[in-house]
Amino acid sequence: MTGDDSLGGRLDDDDYPAYTMGRAAELLGTTPGFLRAIGEARLITPLRSEGGHRRYSRYQLRIAARARELVDQGTPVEAACRIVILEDQLEEAQRINAEFRRAAAAGGPGTSGGAEGRGASG
Repeated sequence: MTGDDSLGGRLDDDDYPAYTMGRAAELLGTTPGFLRAIGEARLITPLRSEGGHRRYSRYQLRIAARARELVDQGTPVEAACRIVILEDQLEEAQRINAEFRRAAAAGGPGTSGGAEGRGASG
């Protein structure tokens, strides 16, 4: 694998922190202060470069963009961050539920129909 292949793989990775704070703010049409605020609200935690500068991934930018939509509609930053966190948790729970349903439909483990694992007595 060449260095170019490695770089290409990182740039295709949604979790690779490729964007500086200034570039991230520019892409989102917001200010670095907004990014700091959503970081303080613990919506996103940017990685730090060796020099200590904040770096953002594409995934983090999508999360920040959703928060910005809510703030632009008049939602306070802290509330917008909480909404985005809850939306993300709901999406994850729905994904897990769908996986369990597929496993149950395919006759996967834990689908015997009994009360095992449900805390039922008797």
